[in-house]
Amino acid sequence: MPHSQTNIPHLPHVEQHFTSSETVRDIVIGMSDGLTVPFALAAGLAGIADSTGIIVTAGLAEVAAGAIAMGLGGYLAALTDAEHYKSEKTREEREVEEVPEKEAAEVAEVLEKYGLDQATAGLVVHAIRKDKKAWVDFMMRFELGLEEPDPGRARKSALTIALSYIAGGVVPLSPYFFINQVYTALYVSVLVTLLALFVFGYIKGRFTTPHPLRSAWQTVLVGGIAATAAFFIARLFD
Repeated sequence: MPHSQTNIPHLPHVEQHFTSSETVRDIVIGMSDGLTVPFALAAGLAGIADSTGIIVTAGLAEVAAGAIAMGLGGYLAALTDAEHYKSEKTREEREVEEVPEKEAAEVAEVLEKYGLDQATAGLVVHAIRKDKKAWVDFMMRFELGLEEPDPGRARKSALTIALSYIAGGVVPLSPYFFINQVYTALYVSVLVTLLALFVFGYIKGRFTTPHPLRSAWQTVLVGGIAATAAFFIARLFD
């Protein structure tokens, strides 16, 4: 008796890859420092200040200065990456023109590292040499490990880091806006900020590691140590 064959639908294979790593990195840089530095500053001032107004003023000044400094740092870092890529690409273009055999040998060497035998690698090299732009792009990506940066990357990075720093900095300072008693505001700030650090660390871990809970506790630990150190140092020199 012939076996009936069940038609099993073939679902399309959809690969999900996270492709916004640079933006996430900028948010992590800005938010982590924004949560930690003003938190530590406010905790340190709480150890010696008799008014929450002083803490708010100093904290807002630090958030403004920190956002500008961090944003400018992100801008210069992205600008440096773009200039480095451009410089290396110019060098590769010159070498493809001046020493093509040497560059072809380097392509073959890269291909062989990926498991291609010499004969197959030779065929690929021959095909790549027909298109100098593709040749240069291959060398940039697989020999030097460089990806062409987004032309607007520097501005985006600066803005993302600065805004993330401000968003993070407002969290530990917010209790001091509404509570006049310094130590009460400090306790609330500690609870709110540690919770924010945990949530932020967990979300960051979901994007960057297979262990988001570990990332959350590590983020809390770093922020807590920084604030505790600032508080006791301020008390020590008061």
